[in-house]
Amino acid sequence: MTTLLRLRLRCRLRLRRLLSTAALATLATAALASTPPASLAQTAAPATAPTAPATTPARPLPGVKHVLLIGLDGFGSYAWEKAAMPNLKTLAASGASTLKARPIMPVISGPNWGAHLTGAGPESHGYLGNGAKPSLPPAVLSKYGRFPGIFGLVRDAYPNAETGAIYDWARIHELIEDKAVTYERIVYQSRSSRRLPAHVSVGIYEESTARTSVDAANYIATKKPFFTFVYFGAPDETGHHIGHDTPAYYATLKKCDDHIGQLLGALKTAGIEKETIVIVVSDHGGLGKGHGEGTMQGMQTPWIIAGPGVKRGHTLVPGIVHYDTTPTIAHILGISPPPTFRGRPALDAFAAKNKN
Repeated sequence: MTTLLRLRLRCRLRLRRLLSTAALATLATAALASTPPASLAQTAAPATAPTAPATTPARPLPGVKHVLLIGLDGFGSYAWEKAAMPNLKTLAASGASTLKARPIMPVISGPNWGAHLTGAGPESHGYLGNGAKPSLPPAVLSKYGRFPGIFGLVRDAYPNAETGAIYDWARIHELIEDKAVTYERIVYQSRSSRRLPAHVSVGIYEESTARTSVDAANYIATKKPFFTFVYFGAPDETGHHIGHDTPAYYATLKKCDDHIGQLLGALKTAGIEKETIVIVVSDHGGLGKGHGEGTMQGMQTPWIIAGPGVKRGHTLVPGIVHYDTTPTIAHILGISPPPTFRGRPALDAFAAKNKN
């Protein structure tokens, strides 16, 4: 055998050995890939984390099954003593209240109802006035397409809850997460009545407020909603057309008190009055035919809360601001405060065992 032939045979043998080794390595790698070690199989994270099942929040006031928030636009604390409002004053005496709640600035309806309903100020929710759109882009949007507020918080925490918003000022629609509301009713959608004589305009708005009350009372009595917001705009309309601290203004407040009585009666009809917390708030007071910004007539509003677990006949410590309303409702319902809150719950309203 020649030297050349021997070299060729040696090369072929080496090549076969290399191919065999590579094949074994490939098979071993494939086996490892298809069957990972037990330790790796146990610690590897899933591609998609499972969604945690929805759980009912633990509530500090377990006896509370419903919350009713009532808003009176343009109701200043200066009017409390003169106002003939037996239903509201009885409610205040049965719970906790203050006549020193403060609006946020500017002292306009949009920013302040936004504060009540979101727990944040206009620098966050974006409404600096009463326009149909925010003056500033909201700091953050919830999955409902609006700045996060009480309706979205309730919907996320209680997906099947019945919630309602009944009001007679169209701008409220922009201030709530309407996609999170079960029942929404706009009774009166325009303030064009200001072009009419004052007494005619006031009469129109008082009628719309009365229809708001009827609709809300029927809704409460039949649906027994978990959370309801009812807004009455007539006091502000009377203040702008005829004036604050006038006989006409107090007459409008008396009618609103009748409406509050109607709503409280609906709670009784529904059989839920003993398991409902009622909160009554306003957005600003007024002076003359304006909001009284920069005066105590405009800068103090009533803030009233009553129901199971609430102190009776208690005057709240000073410091309530309008953006404390939603945090208080969230506390009642056991909802964790989101980072968007600027306000804090009015814990002073609750008996000691219900504060945590």
